[in-house]
Amino acid sequence: MLQIYDTTLRDGTQREGISLSCADKLRIARRLDQFGVAYIEGGWPGSNPKDAEFFERARDIEWKHAIIAAFGATCKANSAPEDDANIRALLEAQTAVCTVVGKSWTLHVREVLRTSMDENLRMIAESLAYLTAQGRRVIYDAEHYFDGYKADPSYALETLRAAIRGGAEILVLCDTNGGSMPWEVEEIVRATHSALKFPVGIHTHNDSECAVANSLAAVRAGAMQVQGTINGYGERCGNANLCALIPDLELKLGIRCLPEGHLEQLYELSHFIAEVVNLAPDEHMAFVGKSAFAHKGGLHVAAMRRNATSYQHIEPEAVGNQSRVVISELSGRGNLISKAEEYGLSAPADSQTYSELLDDIKNLEAQGFSFEAAEASVTMMMKRRQPDYTPPFTLVDFLVNVEHRQGRGIFAEAAVKVRVNGEIIHTAAEGNGPVNALDAALRKALTPIYPQLEHFHLADYKVRILDGENGTAAVTRVLIDTQNGSQRWSTVGASANIIEASWKALYDSVEYGLLMNI
Repeated sequence: MLQIYDTTLRDGTQREGISLSCADKLRIARRLDQFGVAYIEGGWPGSNPKDAEFFERARDIEWKHAIIAAFGATCKANSAPEDDANIRALLEAQTAVCTVVGKSWTLHVREVLRTSMDENLRMIAESLAYLTAQGRRVIYDAEHYFDGYKADPSYALETLRAAIRGGAEILVLCDTNGGSMPWEVEEIVRATHSALKFPVGIHTHNDSECAVANSLAAVRAGAMQVQGTINGYGERCGNANLCALIPDLELKLGIRCLPEGHLEQLYELSHFIAEVVNLAPDEHMAFVGKSAFAHKGGLHVAAMRRNATSYQHIEPEAVGNQSRVVISELSGRGNLISKAEEYGLSAPADSQTYSELLDDIKNLEAQGFSFEAAEASVTMMMKRRQPDYTPPFTLVDFLVNVEHRQGRGIFAEAAVKVRVNGEIIHTAAEGNGPVNALDAALRKALTPIYPQLEHFHLADYKVRILDGENGTAAVTRVLIDTQNGSQRWSTVGASANIIEASWKALYDSVEYGLLMNI
């Protein structure tokens, strides 16, 4: 089985904007272990106290699938490994595996280390030999290997031979600058593997948007270990994205790299780690993005309804994802049928109703609505067209005032008149703004009849100006996300009047939540 070596907790945290506490790192490590990766690189214990703490706490955890590895560098030039603080920190981490990085490129030896070629070879061999003598298994990361091989192949190979002499169990060839092309990687990995007859791995960066392709090329050439990060996090443009690499390996190349059945955890893992590192998930990412299997064009959806493989390269469930149908001005009848089925609605029986509904959607989008991210509004449009539909409430009137009063400042007040079960209910409420006041007045009217409204919370409120050249007269689109526990739904409104746009989205949101028994 090909080894997956995860370096999210070390290389991944070098991305701008990511800073993890020790507790965060332990949460991620546990989840990666549950996922079934072979190695988890916990950090560089010689670089900061937080990583040293991680290794100390990790010793008390029973890891089911993964081996925890500590990362460090060879000893410094003209010094012995036993006197090197970095090597000492690796030993103090007390991990079974140490991953040691060394130089492969003559440019780095001369201009970064500022030492001789022979001294660099000594540093590699003696550092690894010292660690193995202390009972550690050693993985050797050959930094800048592909640049080094292109500059001087014989010396690059000599650095690997030094690592072998030191006791490395695998040689990981690193495209550290991320500038190599897949055909170069495949050729160099194959030549290296042939010359040394020794296990090799691959570690790629994404500066040329080729990290995944380069890793796959290396596997084709004989690499038995792949290093990367979840969601491709990493310095500069990131590392090889394991959320694409792993399904490519298992589903495309037929190479097993996880325990059986664990690939289905991939979507949840990707989003879990995005949440912990506090970055919005890339929902257009292959395999694990929410849009990875979203279908918008009417032609596509019509074909998908006949055969799902017509516009999907895998079954989404294989990676824990699911198909989605998006409604927009590009939709056809199949989009609406699929959406009705998804929400358990009875689909219109006649084509005339479909045509009218599609025309409404297209006309509203021309006015500034956007239904791609507001599926609850689409559901309400379909629900309201059902002949037996009775809405939980209907609007009669609303009024909003925004005032400035001396000694109090700005405040808003709204009055709402709604009809519920044939009865007119008229309420008023104040708020810190007009939309907040409208929301409060509507809730005040409806909550005595629908107490579940108390649990509906505004999760997000987005405003977009659509035709800025019209200044303050521009059409405004409002998207509202509402949440009740773990359930969340989105609605849209658009108008040159921001209050009207907000009301339309708010109205749909409340009606949808009540009707869907959320």
